[in-house]
Amino acid sequence: MSDRTIHLKRFTLSRQNVLRLLILLVLISSITSLHYLTTTDRAHIHDIYRRLYFIPVILGGIWFGLRGGFGSSLLVSVVYAPHVVFQWGSVPGVHPEQYLEILLFNIIGVITGSLSSREHQQRLRAEASAQRLAGSFAKLREQADMILEIEDQLRRADRLTALGELSAGMAHEIRNPLGSIRGTAEILRDAFEPDNKYAEFTAILMKEVDRLNQVLEDFLRFVRPEPSDLSRFLPAETLQEVLQLGEVQARKAKVNILAEIPELPETEGEAGQFKQVFLNLILNAVQAMSEGGQLHITAEVCDRWVICRFIDNGPGIPKENLERIFNPFFTTKQEGTGLGLAITSRIVENSGGRIKVESEPGQGTTFTLKLRVMTAAGDENEEENTGH
Repeated sequence: MSDRTIHLKRFTLSRQNVLRLLILLVLISSITSLHYLTTTDRAHIHDIYRRLYFIPVILGGIWFGLRGGFGSSLLVSVVYAPHVVFQWGSVPGVHPEQYLEILLFNIIGVITGSLSSREHQQRLRAEASAQRLAGSFAKLREQADMILEIEDQLRRADRLTALGELSAGMAHEIRNPLGSIRGTAEILRDAFEPDNKYAEFTAILMKEVDRLNQVLEDFLRFVRPEPSDLSRFLPAETLQEVLQLGEVQARKAKVNILAEIPELPETEGEAGQFKQVFLNLILNAVQAMSEGGQLHITAEVCDRWVICRFIDNGPGIPKENLERIFNPFFTTKQEGTGLGLAITSRIVENSGGRIKVESEPGQGTTFTLKLRVMTAAGDENEEENTGH
């Protein structure tokens, strides 16, 4: 709750209390005036007036607690007592009943005020308990979200572990035969004239071998352990360099790239790897908008994070594919390997960052990167390691 809200609430309560106090004074003054202006020969009228005093006494107890109830009854006693003494003093047998009535005013005021004060305290305790419960619920929800995120990371780590074990045997089993096949294809190509149809077949063979080798390189890059020592880079400069690389392909695809990139602090990560990350996200967006569109790139600093968003207005991603989009070998492209976003996610997470995707079919897709800003402690550690 803001200070302005608290101030307005206090001001409203103050005005309300003043209004209630004025109502009590008007009621007591009006009833007292009726007593003093009515002659004593109309005793039954005075009995009615005397009972009316219970209204401000009870209201004072309800509105202001014990102090309000006792104060109202005391004020009624003070203004009513002279009327009993001076106007009813000549009437025998009336004094005891009226003095008893004054005593009842004070008893009712104290009882009503005590009950109201107790109810007010219970309400405050209930509100405090509700606030504590709300805080506990918020913490539980935050912890639940954290647990879900950790479980997702563990599932991804399990997949990476399995792929790492598989890649150890695949590297030699695949790359060596590929080298032999390509060497043989080169020999066959040189054995034929350029216009021979078999020379065309050897060119196709070499092209497919190169493509298969590229798939293998992407796979090994994905499962290869990254260095544990994080370097640093300037995301704004890296993004500008990548935009120059992707501008030509975006222009050919009739995609307009709108970049709003302010000055950004250094973040954890290696510039070369994040060039691959940014370029992959830009090219994915451009390829998704086959009929043209707009890619909006924004960046901002929030707490200790640099947040980059890549927002396109393409066809979007079906909901059933969102959870699998960072999985290795998952792709919806005919010529894709399904490793681009998996490698992107691996690079970002190994640098202490986060990546997520949000999409609505027909409305576009947003990739959000959270990159950790280099801290002063990290600077000090680097200086110690370099011996400065």
